[in-house]
Parts: sequence; C-alpha cells; structure tokens
Amino acid sequence: MYKLYCFLLFVALSTFVAAQTSIIPKPKEMSFSNPGGNFTLNSGTAVIIRSTQYQSSVDYLNNYIQKNFGFKLKQERQAPKGKGVVEIRIKNTKSDIAGAYILDINKNGIQISGDSPASIFYAVQSLIQLFPTIKDASIILPYLHIADEPRFAYRGMHLDVSRHFFSVAFVKNYIDYLALHKLNYFHWHLTDDQGWRIEIKKYPKLTQIGGFRNGTITGHFPGNGNDGKAYGGFYTQEEIRDVVAYAAKRYITVIPEIEMPGHASAALAAYPEYSCFPDENTELPKGTIWSGSQTGKQVQQTWGVFNDVFNPSEETFGFLQDVIDEVIQLFPAKYIHIGGDESPKDNWKRSEFCQQLIKEHHLKDEHGLQSYFVQRMEKYINSKGRKIIGWDEILEGGLAPNATVMSWRGEQGGVEAAKLKHNVIMTPGEYVYFDHSQNKPEDSLTIGGYTNIQKVYAYEPVPKGLNVEEGRFILGAQANLWTEYIANEDKVQYQIFPRMAALSEVLWSQKSNRDWADFEFRLKRQFARYEFWGLNYSKLPFSVISP
Repeated sequence: MYKLYCFLLFVALSTFVAAQTSIIPKPKEMSFSNPGGNFTLNSGTAVIIRSTQYQSSVDYLNNYIQKNFGFKLKQERQAPKGKGVVEIRIKNTKSDIAGAYILDINKNGIQISGDSPASIFYAVQSLIQLFPTIKDASIILPYLHIADEPRFAYRGMHLDVSRHFFSVAFVKNYIDYLALHKLNYFHWHLTDDQGWRIEIKKYPKLTQIGGFRNGTITGHFPGNGNDGKAYGGFYTQEEIRDVVAYAAKRYITVIPEIEMPGHASAALAAYPEYSCFPDENTELPKGTIWSGSQTGKQVQQTWGVFNDVFNPSEETFGFLQDVIDEVIQLFPAKYIHIGGDESPKDNWKRSEFCQQLIKEHHLKDEHGLQSYFVQRMEKYINSKGRKIIGWDEILEGGLAPNATVMSWRGEQGGVEAAKLKHNVIMTPGEYVYFDHSQNKPEDSLTIGGYTNIQKVYAYEPVPKGLNVEEGRFILGAQANLWTEYIANEDKVQYQIFPRMAALSEVLWSQKSNRDWADFEFRLKRQFARYEFWGLNYSKLPFSVISP
C-alpha cells in the first residue's frame, strides 16, 4: 500500500511539474536536476546586477512580478551570503543564431547566462512561463536545467494600422505579446489606401488629409452600407520614437512599411500631383456605398486594390525620398519595407508619360516600369545605409539588387528569390495570415479563408524546393494581421491568440523538437496564462482538426 501511495504521489508530482514547465516555444533541451526540489522567489530574493547591459531584462522581470504578484526582487551588486539569488551573466555559447541561453534553477537560486543581452531576455521569458497563474506572495519554481537557442533569426508579427487605427498604448501591448513569445521583429504597416498613419513634417497634409476618411463600409466587401463616420488617426514622430524605444528594450526591431507604388490612395488624396492623373476624381468601387464628397482625390472607404498609383516621375521620387529621409530618422532598423504589392498597371498603360518612360529606359512593359520604380527607391535607400524589403511582386520585371523578398502569395516567390541568392522572409497567406478565420464556424466577421492553429503549427518555413545552400537564404517567417474586419483591440487579441503560440514554436524551436500532441498539452497551460494576462483569446482552437 505504501509503494502504491508513493507511486501515485510521484505521478501527481510529475504531472504537476510537467504542467508547470509547459514552456512555449519549446526549449531545445530541458531536464529536471532534482525532481521534487524547488526554489522560492519572494520579496527577499535578490537579483544580482553586475552589468548594465542586461538592466532591461531585469526591469522587465521585476515589472512583471510587481504587476502580477505584488512584489519586486531586490537589486544587488553582490550576492548576499547564504541566500538564493537570481544571477545573470553573459557567457559565450556556440550557436548558429544569436539568442542562445542557459537557465538553471537549483538550491543556490536561479542562474541565467547567454551569448548576448537579447539571449538573457529570452531566458527571462522562459522563466516567466514557469511562474504560477494565480497571484501569490511567493513563486515556487522546480529545480531544472534549460539549454535553448532559436532556429531562425527573423521571427516576426505584422500589424496593419491603416485600415483600422490603434493607439500607442495598444501598439505597446502588441509588442509585449511578441516579447512573451520570443518574437523579435514587429512589421508596422503604416500607410495604405485607407489611411496614412505616420507624421511627415515636410508634408503635413499626409496626416491632415490622408490620415482620415469620411466613412467606412459595413459588412463584407463590397459592403451592405456605410457608417458615414469620419475615421482616422496618426502617430506623431515623438510617439513613434517612443514605440521604437519601447520595442528595443524588449529586443524587438520595428520595421516600418511605406507602401509604393500602389496602395497610395491616402497619399494621393493629400498630394494629388504625384498621381498619373491629378485632375481625375477617385474611382469609386462598384457596389460600394460612399460617404461624403466624391470630387477630387479621396481616402478610400472600402477594401481592395485601386488603380490610382504613384506616377514614376522625378517629382514623385523626390517626394518619396523626402518621406524616406524622415522615416529613417525614426527607425534605426536596417530594413525599410516599401510594399510593392498589388500595384495595378492600368493608369501607367494609359499615361503618355509612363509609356514614354518605358521607351526611354528600354523597359519591356509596365512590369519593367515597376522594377525601375523599386530599383530607384532601393538605390536611394541603400545610399542611406538601409536595405529594402518588398512583397513578392517586386520579383516581376526583375528583382532589385539588394532586396529582401517577403513571400505572401504562397511560397513560390520565396523559392525564386532564394534561388537568386536573395534573403527571404516567408509569410504565405495559406499558413500565417491571422486575419483568416481560425474556427468553423467563426463567431465574427473575417476577411475569409480558414487557417486553424494546427495548420499554423504544421508550417515549415524552408520550402521543399530548396537545397541546403539555398535554404540558408530563408531568414525566417512572420504572421500578418490585416485589419479590414478588425476594428478594436479585443478582436486583435482574438485573431492572434492562440495562433501566435504556434507561430513562435515554428520559428524558435528546432524542427526535430516539434510535436503536435506535446504542443497541444502545453497549449492548455498557455490558455491559463492568457487568462492570467487578461487576453481575449479564441477558446475554440480545436473545433475542427485539419492540419
């Protein structure tokens, strides 16, 4: 009877420890150094600060503990004698991708080491996931050893703030969501047909006029009505600097997207002289109910692709270069995303200027003209010490020499670019468009499509059509959140959670270390964290299983 009791106790303890150590994304290695042993964090525990280079990680950890448990760790320069502490140090580790760390919990306390300040931050995220999901005056942690490193260098999430605008406070929350999942790139989609969201001091009408529309369609495109409400907003340069600095403390790089040559309606509403046909009224989409004036250039009130694109004139290039000059001052990232997608050629085809430009530069057609446009802008951006990213349409007509391709129309664009020895970020709509429905039936309006969490988890960023050498050009992947049908913060959370958890494991964990059944078990613990964090996640991720 005693043996049976011990066995049942061991099973119960093992189950408890397994649940408590359900880390997402899954670490490369994790073992229990002394099963049954534990270390307690409380207000008397000290964290040893020997270098300012990991102060951001210590502050993040302390702020998390303060917010969720009501106490803080003491910061000390030297370890108090006879007491367990949290000790952090930088240590050279061998890994292909920066970010490797080691986390040990034992009788001496918690020891965190890593190859860089960022790796310390990732270790802190794993530590946080060992914390309970109920508020207490102390945090009991099992003795364990974790050795971990990321698989991909680029692990990203995108947010479209043009279709619907989100406050600075929420953008910071969104960045925190990325941090909690060890993602390290935030792609900020700042301009489009429905709104220009970034202050450009030399061109104030971009936000004064381009930042607002006179109404928004209701229902699914082309809509069943129009709310008739003025809608808009933009970020000041001071606010953008604040967001970028906030992200940097979480080791997240912010990549701005300034759309060109298409998706330019908002910019052209502000400055119609950069259109091919400045005197023409904005073409209203068929079947759409419009609100307000229909004269002149207008910010679009519906979704889709529109014919009014930038005219590839010297004046337009001067305007866009001025914009880029101010953007570069705000974003220290080495990348500037210039869009390049869904740019109709209709206006270029009927423009005498454009047709003459094609002849003068011996271009094959309008696709060649788009390549000319992109290469002009790339050359300028490169001259400022930056590189461009573009959607896979920039392959049409010839790829700009130093461009990174973001492959969204399936994987073929990424395969083609990698074979041309260009860097690639994979973001195929079929797997990582989080504006798609994740349940059947979905309980709110979405753009369409169906991408459940099983499908996200099954995604492999390195396409089968690449050999080992070509596969090295795949930097990683990201998920995109387009906001045509996402108008509030709760809906953002609902669309990204829990799919972001699957994405994080695809991008961080080793391919051989991924297992759906194991992930599903850990995901249940993740749901408890989402509840603890107050997130509005989808609670029906397993309604239909069809990876």
